[in-house]
Amino acid sequence: MTTPLLTVDNLNVGFATKAGIVQAATEISFQITPGEVLAVVGESGSGKSVTALALMRLHPGNTVITGDVMFEGRDLLKMGDAEMRSVRGREIAMIFQDPMTAMNPVFSVGDQIVETIRVHDRTVSKSEAWTRSVDLLEMVGVPEPKRRAAQYPHEYSGGMRQRAMIAMAIANEPKLLIADEPTTALDVTVQAQVMEVLQKVREETGSAMMLITHDLGLVAGSADRVQVMYASRLMETATVDEIFYESKNPYTRALLESIPDVDGTKTELHPIPGNPPSLLNTPVGCAFRPRCSMAVEECAKSTPVLTNIRGQHSSRCHRVDDLAPLEAWSS
Repeated sequence: MTTPLLTVDNLNVGFATKAGIVQAATEISFQITPGEVLAVVGESGSGKSVTALALMRLHPGNTVITGDVMFEGRDLLKMGDAEMRSVRGREIAMIFQDPMTAMNPVFSVGDQIVETIRVHDRTVSKSEAWTRSVDLLEMVGVPEPKRRAAQYPHEYSGGMRQRAMIAMAIANEPKLLIADEPTTALDVTVQAQVMEVLQKVREETGSAMMLITHDLGLVAGSADRVQVMYASRLMETATVDEIFYESKNPYTRALLESIPDVDGTKTELHPIPGNPPSLLNTPVGCAFRPRCSMAVEECAKSTPVLTNIRGQHSSRCHRVDDLAPLEAWSS
């Protein structure tokens, strides 16, 4: 067994508000091994980004975080601010959802990459860091990198800003790269290009990656394992093939039924009815019960536990044993 790079155990993230605690991530446990790509999928508000931000310790002051987050034997949640700053950006880096708001509009893209490099290694001169920033922009496919490095974020297109964010994230060759919706608001052609860049980066740096996305199609071609989240909890975790061909959770299957297939054999799509529950007052029992076609009386009484099926495949559902094979479900 490969020693895990990151081990998250019973992570809970809540936000204190005037109305009470909003529980945004509940009892989250998972591991990421070196070089692995773990995809985290689910609807908006399921807790995907909240979990990632907790790993980076980037939450506001009203956040209540408990659990253990072990990175190479060190608990990130117990680190002091100075030690965490040395890890953040050097050993663990994050590509944020909106590159326009994540970058400083008054500094050139090249200067921001230079700062990312030199804040962790002052032995690197500004000229050396600038040369490195140009090389990074070229690596991620930004055209005319020397000229583009001197430009400001608003002078970049959406796809180019995303590439610049990737360049900034990999500047110090982190061991873990967290990509939070890296293809949001991009057209499909640019999405494919960005994912190709991320694949190339992983091949050259050997980084593990936590890929947060709504797009199951994106997951199919890029991830090793998948975690499905709903209403702050993990609903299913498995390899990519198990998720797409042997899923044992009604929510995962509902997500699959709502997207087109690659070969075009699916005649109609089935949207998931209703809306996710409020995280301020999560209902008793299974949170997906009001939207689930397989719900029974037990689903309203108790919260199902994440049950291991075999190997790395686990599912949170009272009716795991009742689920028909995926082919029968789809028909």
